[in-house]
This record gives sequence, C-alpha cells and structure tokens, in this order.
Amino acid sequence: MAVGEIFLAAFLQLLLDRLTPGEILGYFGSLGGVGKELQKWRGTLSAIAAVLSDAEEKQLTSEAVDLWLNDLKHLAYDLDDLLNTFSNEMLEREQLKLHQTGTSKVRGFFTKVPHKVKFNFNMNSEVDEIANRLQDIVDRKEKLGLKYIEQTSTSTSSSKRTPSSPVLDGSVVGRDEDTGKIVELLSRNSDPSSPTNYQVVAIVGMGGLGKTTLAGQVFNDVVAMKQFDDLKIWVSVSDNFDLQTVTRAIFKEVTSRPCDMDEFSRLQDNLSKAIDGKRFLIVLDDVWRTCDYDSWTKLQAPFRGGAKGSKIMVTTRDEKVAILMGAPAGDVYHLKTLSDESCLQVFEQHVSNDRPPNFELLKEKIVTNCNGLPLAAKTLGGVLRCEETGKWEEILNDKLWSMSDRSKILPVLRLSYHYLPTPLKRCFAYCSILPNDYEFGKTQLILLWMAEGFLEQPEGTKAMEDTGDEYFGELLSRSLFQKAGKNSSCYVMHDLVADLARWAAGDTFCRLEDKLHGRCSTNTRHLTYVSGKFDGVKRFETLSGAKRLRTFLPLLVSGGYENYLTRYATFDLLPQLKYLRVLSFNGYKLTEVPNSVGKLRHLRYLDLSHTLITSLPESTCMLYNLQTLILENCSKLKTLPSNMSNLSNLRHLNNSNMPSFEEMPPQVSRLTRLRTLRNFVVGKRSASRIGEIGSLHLRGTLSVGRLENVIDVGDAKTAQIMNKEGLNTLQLEWSGTSEKESEVLCSLEPHKKLLHLTIKGYNGFEFSKWIGYPSFSDMTFVKLENCKNCQFLPPLGQLPSLKNLWIEGLASVESVGVEFYGECSLPFPVLEALIFKDMQNWKEWLPCKRDEEIQVLPCMEKLLVLSCPKLEGWLPKIMDSLSDLRIRECEELVVSIANYKHLRKLFIDGCKRVVHRSGVKFESLEDMGLYNISEFRLEMDGFIRGLPKLQNLWITDGCNVGFLILLEATCLTPPLTLFKS
Repeated sequence: MAVGEIFLAAFLQLLLDRLTPGEILGYFGSLGGVGKELQKWRGTLSAIAAVLSDAEEKQLTSEAVDLWLNDLKHLAYDLDDLLNTFSNEMLEREQLKLHQTGTSKVRGFFTKVPHKVKFNFNMNSEVDEIANRLQDIVDRKEKLGLKYIEQTSTSTSSSKRTPSSPVLDGSVVGRDEDTGKIVELLSRNSDPSSPTNYQVVAIVGMGGLGKTTLAGQVFNDVVAMKQFDDLKIWVSVSDNFDLQTVTRAIFKEVTSRPCDMDEFSRLQDNLSKAIDGKRFLIVLDDVWRTCDYDSWTKLQAPFRGGAKGSKIMVTTRDEKVAILMGAPAGDVYHLKTLSDESCLQVFEQHVSNDRPPNFELLKEKIVTNCNGLPLAAKTLGGVLRCEETGKWEEILNDKLWSMSDRSKILPVLRLSYHYLPTPLKRCFAYCSILPNDYEFGKTQLILLWMAEGFLEQPEGTKAMEDTGDEYFGELLSRSLFQKAGKNSSCYVMHDLVADLARWAAGDTFCRLEDKLHGRCSTNTRHLTYVSGKFDGVKRFETLSGAKRLRTFLPLLVSGGYENYLTRYATFDLLPQLKYLRVLSFNGYKLTEVPNSVGKLRHLRYLDLSHTLITSLPESTCMLYNLQTLILENCSKLKTLPSNMSNLSNLRHLNNSNMPSFEEMPPQVSRLTRLRTLRNFVVGKRSASRIGEIGSLHLRGTLSVGRLENVIDVGDAKTAQIMNKEGLNTLQLEWSGTSEKESEVLCSLEPHKKLLHLTIKGYNGFEFSKWIGYPSFSDMTFVKLENCKNCQFLPPLGQLPSLKNLWIEGLASVESVGVEFYGECSLPFPVLEALIFKDMQNWKEWLPCKRDEEIQVLPCMEKLLVLSCPKLEGWLPKIMDSLSDLRIRECEELVVSIANYKHLRKLFIDGCKRVVHRSGVKFESLEDMGLYNISEFRLEMDGFIRGLPKLQNLWITDGCNVGFLILLEATCLTPPLTLFKS
C-alpha cells in the first residue's frame, strides 16, 4: 500500500534535477530524439510534483489516490533506473576517452568496452514505456481532481531549525511502584511443589507501554539483583522466534564467548553445564506468539539444572505467551498506562527547554494525545523539539490525530512521520529493512543511504556523509532511533517505530522472513534477510519476479561468520539483478566473486567482509559508480585489481585486518574522492609507493604497513600525513628493516589534533622527537609495539590528554625513568590505563624525582605489568586512583599492595615478593588472585576479614600464605567464592 506523499516529493525533485540540460540532456540531446523526450518529461513531472500535497491529504481516505501515489512511486523508481543507465553510459564513454592514450595494458583492458555503442536505439523501448506510463499518471491526476496547494511551513520543509542535543536516556518516570512489585515477584521464595528450580515472571502490556524499559530498570537495580550474582543475562527475542538463534544468544551471554557449535543437542548440553548449580536471572525481552510450546520446552531444558530460586523474566504483549512459558497467574504483571502527570514528565524529558506562551493551556492536549503511552510522550517530545514553539498548537490540533486508516499505526507515530522534513522520509522508510530489535551502526546506515541516492548534494556543497550525519542526528533527536545501551555505539528502533518504517516503505521493501509462503513482487526494490548457516537455492526462490532489486543485504543477527551461501546466488541470481546499488555477502564463507559482478553498473555499495576470497575479479574496476567497498577481515585476500584507480567515485575503502594483503594497487592518487582508506600497504614496486596518498583527503583511521619498503624519504614527505587533519587514528607499521627508518618516521609526523597513535615494528634506535610533543594536545591513546632496537621510551608524560598507554615488546629498554616522564610540571596528568608487556630486558622503573610533592599518575586506574622477567625493585608507590592491578611473570619484582588501598581487582601471578603492612584496609577489593609468589611479607591478622566486598578469591598452594587465607575465607559469613588450584 502506498503511504502519503511518502518520500515522493524528494524523489521527484531528484529526478527533476537530473533532467536539467547540464547533465543527461546535454549529452544525449542529439541522439534519436531521446533528449527531446527527456526534456518533455521534466515539465510533466513538475506538474505532478505540484499536486503531491493535495494527494497526501486525500490518500488516507481515497483508495484511488492511494493507488495513484503507489503507481507514481514505482514509475519514479523505473525512471530513476533509466536515467542511471544513461549516466552509466556517459561514465563509460568518459573512461574510454581517458584511457585511449594510456599504456598498452590499460588499452587492452578497455578494448572489451565497445567504442561505439548503439545505446539510444537499445533504450528506445524503455523510453517509450516510461512515456506511456507517465501520460497515464497525468490523465488519472486530472480525473482525481488533484490540485496545487501552496506550501507554507509544512512537513516537506527541510529548513527546520537544528535541534539541540537530545535527551536520549532520561530517568524512568512513573514506574517506581511497578518496579517495586516486579522486584517483589523476583524475590519470592521458590514454590516447593514446582517441578523446576526456576520460576517465570512475566510483564504483559501493549506496545509502547515501556515493558522493556521497566525490565531494564529492574535488571540494573544493584540491590534487587544481588540475589542473582551467579548469573544475570539479558536476551532480546523479538517477533521472529528462532530456537537455535535464541539458544545461541543465551549461550553467548552465559559463557561470554561466541557459539561455534552446529549441533543443537551439543549446544544445549554445553549450556546446561554452564548454568548448572547457578542461581540465575534470564530476561527474555519481547517474546511473541511465534514462540510455540514445543520451542519453549526445548529452550528451557538447560535451565532445569540451575539453583533453586532462579528466575526467568519475560516481557510480552500477549498474556497467552506468559501462560505458555509457565508463569503462574500471580506472577503475571499487567503493566498499565502512565498517569497524565508522568506522561507530561516523559514529554518534557525529550522536548527542548523552550516553551510557547500558552504552554499551560496546551498541557491537556499533550497528555490526551499521549494516551498514557511513554513511547507516545517521548515521540511527541521529539516532534515538537524540532519545530518552532509557535507551531506547537497547530501540530497538536492536526487532523491526523483523529484520522483513522487501515495501518493500525499509533497516531503520534504517524504524525511524527508526517512532520519529518521531506529528505528524511526516504531515509527513515529505508530502515524498514532492519529486523525488530536489530542493532545498527550510524556509519553503516549513512553509507547505505548514500548508495541509494538519498543524500545527493549539488556540486560545491558539503559532503554527502556530513549530510547523512545531520539526517541521522535529526532522526535520533526525534526519538525514532535510540541508543542500544548506555555504553553502546549502536542504535535500535522500538518495535512500533519499526512498524511505522514498514508502513512508510510500502511494497518496495521486503524481508525474506516475511515471505515464507509468497514471492517478492515486481515492485520490490530493497531486500534484506537474516543470513542462516546454510542458505541454499530454496532461500531465494521468492526472488524470481524481483528483477529491479536495488538492495541485496543479508544481516547477521546471532553473530559468527560461519555461514555458507549457494553458488546459485552468486553465479545465477546475481547477473539477473542488474539494477543493484547495494550488494553484501558479509559473513559468508565465500571463496570467489564471479566476474559478472562487473556488469552491475549501478552498484554503489559492495560488502565482502569476513569472506574467504583471495582476489577480486578485474571486472570490479568497471563499477564506476562504486562509492563504498568493504573488505574488512578478508583474511585470505592478497591483492586488489590493478585498475582500481578507475573507480573514480570510490569514497570509502575499508580493507582493515587483512593479514595476507601484500601491497596497494598502482595510482591510488587518482581516487580523488576517497575519504576512508583503512590500510595502505607500501609495495616493493614504485607503483604502490606511500606518496600516492599525498593528494587524498582522508578521514578516520589510516594504517600504513610495510614501511620498510619506503626507499625514498622524500616520498614519505610527499604523503603529507601532517596535512591530513581528518584523520583521528594513525598506525605506522614496519614488517622488516631498512636503512632509513628513522628518517621515514620523522617524515610521517601527523597533525596535532590526532587522537590515537600506534607505532609497530619500528627498528630504529630511537624514536622521533615529535613523539611525545605536548603540542599533541588531543592525543588520548598511544601504543608502541615490537620496536625492538629502541633503548629509551619517548617523553610520553608530556601528552596532556593521554588516557591509555600500551608499551609492548620493546626488548632493548632496560630503564624507564626521567626520559619517560618528560619535562612537564605534572607528568601523565590524566593517564587512566598503563600496560607494559613482554619487556624482556627491562630492569628498573625509576620514580619521578622532580618534586617530591608532585603526585605522578594521579588518575591511574589500571596498571598491567606482564612478562617483564628482569624488572627489579618496586612499582610507583603513590597511585591513589588505582583500582585494577595485574602482575604476571615478573619474577624479580616486589609489590607493596599497601600503597594501593582503592583496589577493586588484584591479580599477581609470579613475582619475587608481596608486601602488606597492617592497618591498611582494602574496602573496595572484589576480586583477588595470588599465584606463584616466592615470598609474602604480610601482617595477616584479619587480612581477609578486612575485605568487606571480596567476592572471588583465587589462590595456589605455591603461595605460602594460601592455607591461612583459606582458613579465614571459610569462616566468613556468607563465604566468598574460593578457587583453589
């Protein structure tokens, strides 16, 4: 079903822009009347665009207008495909001219493309078909009586004010009583007559009531959850219940490792062992009726070995699900709507601080429209925060609140979509490709929008990616997206918001999971599906009619990259999908990309991450529209095609973590639009020299590998690393030795705003002077790894913002002292984590003696000293913020733990002596491990009893203090968890 003006206004404007004389008309204007026909279309489309607002008003009540809009939408797609075909022809002809005078090798490659293509004659039938359909749309427009309505400040205006920073995760409002009752249900003693050691507690309520939010509030209640310290996990189930997927997700949460087992019985057996004897809380969030009784019986089988008092908390819209899962009537909690006062509080969390003068009068209208649903209050706040306060009353009185249709979409959500700026409507509707509860990244979504043409910008304006970032921020501020978790970099959509996206998308979007007994229609343009372990021919039978697909996007939900794909998809189906813009085989154990991929001339986004390919076909270089190429974790990929420089529109090349990659192809400098290049490997030949990146305006992360192949220091200077201010992370890596390493490192000094720096495998005898300059005022992370000839560390203490420092494998360093701290008045002022690892000849760590009153490392929270067998003496004595100390294989080191009274974690495995004096209490210590310690000097009286928060203790009999600790530990009430080896 078509939806409103959906994104047609933006779509038609894009087509009108492309039908200007400057582009296609100017190129094909003299060919067989094609240009004349295209010019005529421009006027026709302008007349159609003028009545879209009227059509939007009428389509909810008129089926004929609804159908007209749907047909117009598919005509717009086909016209766009046609114009893209013309554009591709232009690109190919330009590339042909560019290379006709090139080398014989390049000429040989391009002779496969005919110089004189009878292009417009082949396209005549398509042009005629579009013309006839366009005329039909015009005729029906007249019969429907659609009229021009002058635009004021409506939903199609994209000139809204930029919203202030949104409040994404405000405190939970109006649910204190509900929280208390759920906690009470979870704290009840087990029913002695129960056949299982666990009980099911269910939260039941309609969508948008905040069931997940309430469950999350309980889950994060430290006091309430103390009874489940053994095991506490959260799994999002969603509408498409799959027994294997849910079981794997639970296993991953329980064991903290991905599941690589194929056999279900073995998976359950291992899960049962992991749970056995533990008192657990398992939250199964958003369970639908797709979970039948047989599936539930199998799912819960491993839970039976848990300890008495274990609980399973379920959130669901359907009380029958709670009953099916065994929740007693008294343990089913029916969540009610919020009070008007609480609804208003939620609304105010998500709206700006500005208020209209008549706000007091509008309050009643606000709470009435929210109808007691926190999601509605949150969404309405998101709508109004992006509008001038003078429009609030108009929006609250909009007739969309009372207008009913067949969609069953919440009125507030429908209104939220209505008031989206027109360009954002296409972007939001595209999110219908995502499964419920799917966690997505911002960058990935923006690159997909860009590939689909939603972010087109006129020449000379800001970059498409920046526009996409603004769009994403606006959708986030309107509460259509939300953070997946407090510390997560991913985002999710509420189920009802996802329903809104699918409503907006209509029949152009398809998920294979929704087509189990049907076929994708000829109108399907965008296809996604959750990739399975074995995706065979039958999986794709529904696609036989969808010849105009633009998106082929498998999605990984349960994690792991062990999926297999039928050759039918790559070698038979793929060549039929000539209009693809987005293609992904991410996560499949694919070993070969067919040569036919080069015929997908519309392709803009290609993701082959985590596959087993060893090369890309040379035909890939014919993908002139390609903007994004993702090859992350292609562990066997050795080379890229030699003519990669032909991809003139390439903007993002993610080739990170490719250990077999040998060198970059030649003439990378010709990729002038490239913004992301994760890994540049310097080759032994001059064609892939480092100077090639000098003219590129790169952003984000850059790793430069095989720097031993840089022969000419001048070439390193030509790379102009210092001028690449868009970079925030830089890694410089040597895999061998060369004579000019020191000069090369000096020449690769980055810009002063760099955030992260890694230097790996450098073989010079000293580091360049720029490393540790205090002028690198934003640098927060430094890693020096396997720089085996350097005898002294650089003055990293001078970096004012350094928070994380990793030093590993510097085999020639014997002393760390004044040169490390630098000449600043307060060394390492904000350093939080310091790791020394595999420092085989390090003998002493000298204190900073510049001023006895200066506290060195004042913010240090985590210190790891690992595999430093010759390190003698003591660690720095004063680190008042230290909460995590780990020592391993430092046989000559003395550790005075009394210096670090705020420790939460202490692990010592192999050192000369541990010293502790009486009177120093460790009131925060939770986990302690003591192994292979030659000598203790601890005043032990009541040592363990003075650790009120200690939960886990690991000891070995090799520690001569072990038995005393064991004796004290067993006297504690309640006893801590003791691991004795």
